Amino acid sequence: MSAQAAQSLVQSVDWLAIAPPTIAAVVGLVVLVTDLFVGDNRKALLGWVSVAGLAASALMLLPLLDGDRSTFCLTGDAAVCSYTADRFTLVIQFLVLGGALLAALLSMTALKDADKELPEGEFWFLLLSSAAGAALLPASRDLATLIVALEVASLPAFALVGIKHGDRKSSEAALKFFLSSVTATAVSLMGVSFVYASTGTLYLTEIATRIENVDDQLQTLAQAGVVLTLVGFAFKTAAVPFHFWVPDTYVGAPLPVAAYLSVVGKAVGFSGLILVTVIALPSYADVWGPALAALAALTMTVGNVGALRQQSTRAYSAVRLLAWSSVGQAGYLLVPIAAAAYSEDAEKAIGSTVAYALMYAAVNLGAFAVAALVARTKPLNRVSDYRGLYASRPLAALVLGFFLLCLAGLPPGIIGLFAKVTVFSAAVDAGLGWLAVVMAVNVVIALFYYLQWTTLLFRSPEGEPETHRVPAPLTAAIALTAVLGIALSGAPQLILRFSDTGLF
Repeated sequence: MSAQAAQSLVQSVDWLAIAPPTIAAVVGLVVLVTDLFVGDNRKALLGWVSVAGLAASALMLLPLLDGDRSTFCLTGDAAVCSYTADRFTLVIQFLVLGGALLAALLSMTALKDADKELPEGEFWFLLLSSAAGAALLPASRDLATLIVALEVASLPAFALVGIKHGDRKSSEAALKFFLSSVTATAVSLMGVSFVYASTGTLYLTEIATRIENVDDQLQTLAQAGVVLTLVGFAFKTAAVPFHFWVPDTYVGAPLPVAAYLSVVGKAVGFSGLILVTVIALPSYADVWGPALAALAALTMTVGNVGALRQQSTRAYSAVRLLAWSSVGQAGYLLVPIAAAAYSEDAEKAIGSTVAYALMYAAVNLGAFAVAALVARTKPLNRVSDYRGLYASRPLAALVLGFFLLCLAGLPPGIIGLFAKVTVFSAAVDAGLGWLAVVMAVNVVIALFYYLQWTTLLFRSPEGEPETHRVPAPLTAAIALTAVLGIALSGAPQLILRFSDTGLF
């Protein structure tokens, strides 16, 4: 009898399905151990190993395109699993691993320029660990795995933000990021515990079924659990009023880490929010739908107004502008998730968020890459430092101008315009006309500061333009994002393929 009970607990593991996050985690451990035996003059080798590891993780997505795969399933019910590699999972994992790879390329230059002020072995271990957690999260199909993945992605990020030894600004940024994230985790865990207590299960698909038939005595507990879980994820997505940590964290962190957080950190928060709302809690759409719609309107407005108020001569104003812009972009990303509560085709609405996230990832990483290039000669990274960039770096100026126009949604940044129209359509189709109007107003507000920065690139420079040799990894990061943005602008219909997320 005991042998049968033990056998019922044994689960088979589909190693191919879990390969992408597993490879990133294993390479992270390899880098950490190798760092003990590599001399200071060969530390750059660790960076190339990390880049190769992230590339290998991304390539392991290709064998999974044939069909959905699941593992860590209940022995009594093979349809209930903890890990599922479906279309939604693969798209988010591609975004996460691709974003981490580009951040790694930026980091190689930053670590070299830091001249041993940043510990290389620890840096690469933390980046790979965070990427592994971020790649695990979209595949999570139970709340326990979801929370663990969220923390594996977040905890190394705290250390990355504060990794500059003796830098007060970096330490303060890490503390703010840590306190806000720990608060979010505590609130999420309390919400998850309430949901588990009222339903008796952690699996998302089973929660969706059981939470509709909760006993009257547990109804209040279930409702409190839903609200607390949503509040916790709102922190992770940097939705207003839980956004206060973003500007200071981006300024205090090394620039590649800020780029990583702006893209991969958002992907983690939004993919978790999608799984919790659309998969686990569709019966509570009347609760999370209006809440997310209000958060979307508030977030995009505060983010864009914050970006608009940045003074071009203030230290780190370029990074602060990108930080506030990322808050505004988070508001746009929330719109289709809110629309899924009202739409008859929730999958299409969620696909709009995924498509917009892919566009944002490519162009925002590209903008940070050019910012990293400028910061090599002008470390204060003010918006005014970009004046006349075309005179010294014509290709970099053209590429940054293209990225900013994509974020603004103006030609020739067709992909930005297309993504915004997709999100706008999701709101209109769901009957959220008021939210579409708020979004349209915010797009107009954003035009001002994006165009102001763009025109600055082509003005006459003040003083002699500075030139210097650009390292190969930084050049590769700028080139890759530029090629991706231009290719998608040339064929924006490709973005429609992500409207079918395979979540249902």
